[in-house]
Amino acid sequence: MVTDAEEPVKQAEDVAAEDNKANPEAASAEPNHQTESAAAQKESSNGAATEATPDLATVIAERDSYLDQLKRSLAEFANYRRRVDQERALARELSTRDLLRALVPIIDDFERALAAVPEDLREHPWVEGIRLIERKLQALLEREGVTPVEALGKPFDPGLHEAVATEPGSTQNIVVEVYQKGYLHGQHLLRPAMVKVGDALREETGSEQQPPAGDEATAEQGE
Repeated sequence: MVTDAEEPVKQAEDVAAEDNKANPEAASAEPNHQTESAAAQKESSNGAATEATPDLATVIAERDSYLDQLKRSLAEFANYRRRVDQERALARELSTRDLLRALVPIIDDFERALAAVPEDLREHPWVEGIRLIERKLQALLEREGVTPVEALGKPFDPGLHEAVATEPGSTQNIVVEVYQKGYLHGQHLLRPAMVKVGDALREETGSEQQPPAGDEATAEQGE
């Protein structure tokens, strides 16, 4: 038995059943439409996933590009480090050379002072102390690669020697006297040698020339 509250629901169901019986194609079209909509959504999602995933060739190309950039960056950094190390080494060498150049005149002063010591004071303890200091300075220069410029008796070299005097009428090709030592720091010139140029040095015989016999006889007759 149907109550008064259930009566409208019952009537609506009966109307829907009669409509389905009258138009069965419309009733079956609605489920088909839902199926087609679900299939379209699935196909759309599959296409979007395919577009979002790059192919293998693109990934390999990007990898190779990144590796090439990394190699270039490493090479540039290695060149930069090498250049910086070279600049630092050159700066240290130049600063050391300036200091050595400033020490060379002090060596000159010690040598002049020791050369001027009287003979009777050469063994004095004070003089020996000065000589020891001079030797230590010489040893320091040798450790740093400083060597004297060879000059006396050598052909004149404008790259190593500075001519401050010449012998008149000479060829000026040979160093005949050294006024001030020159020094080299490795292959670089610290200071040129101040020299006098002339002809080749003459060997000293060590004996005095005797006057001619005629002159001796003349001198005896005069007496």
